[in-house]
Amino acid sequence: MRQTKLALAAVLALSGMSAFAADEPKSDWTITGNAGLYSDYRFRGISQTNKKPAFQGGFDIGHASGFYAGNWNSNVDSVFYGGANVEMDFYGGYKGSLGDLGYDIGGLYYYYPGSDALIGSPKIKNTEIYFGLSYGPISGKLYYPVSDFFSAEKLTTFFGGTAENAAGSYYLDVSGGYDLGGGFGLSGHVGYQKLKGSARLIEIGGTTPVESYVDWKVGVTYTFSNAFVLGLSYIDTNRDFTGGTAALSNRKISSSAAVLSLSKTF
Repeated sequence: MRQTKLALAAVLALSGMSAFAADEPKSDWTITGNAGLYSDYRFRGISQTNKKPAFQGGFDIGHASGFYAGNWNSNVDSVFYGGANVEMDFYGGYKGSLGDLGYDIGGLYYYYPGSDALIGSPKIKNTEIYFGLSYGPISGKLYYPVSDFFSAEKLTTFFGGTAENAAGSYYLDVSGGYDLGGGFGLSGHVGYQKLKGSARLIEIGGTTPVESYVDWKVGVTYTFSNAFVLGLSYIDTNRDFTGGTAALSNRKISSSAAVLSLSKTF
């Protein structure tokens, strides 16, 4: 009899604990992390790692109101960035929706610690504001620099740009995705980079600075085993650019490439 009473008391106690846990208010904050391995790090179609692998990762903090902030990091070609071998991005903004139309407004700061380590190299950084719209699987985002565009005015001797200010440069990104089912998905992207003043680049074998270029990506993903994502993308641009270590042999870092990746969000 005593054992029966003890068992009943234990059941009631556990039931009370479960009810208490169910009544606990859900937090308005969410924190997620991400990490991945990539066969190449392409930024707006141009390799940032001299066509070599990259390890990337970061975290995001979001609030139910729509505000968010985060950090993302990747290794980069140190010659490309004046001695810096890491890119650190810090961003924050606000996301919301008007019916089926989503919007995203925020700012992004690119930081390259140690970029002024080499003699004569400037400190490389960039700050951009962005505004994005999305409808279903399609999204578009406009990035506009509000600082010296990756220190372009100071990098003319490195990349052959003009000596004018880079104000007025911008980047437009249009992306989309489609769920194929069974863990498979398709993704696509087209980007247009407008280059002004010292942000303009000279193509390999060319003499006139170009004022714009286009990059694009088509990829397939497979999600498996608790949110691991295996990806394969085809990336290309319409220009022949070089820079960093590749410039020593005049090798193109904006050419077509198949980029393999394995990533996870947790």
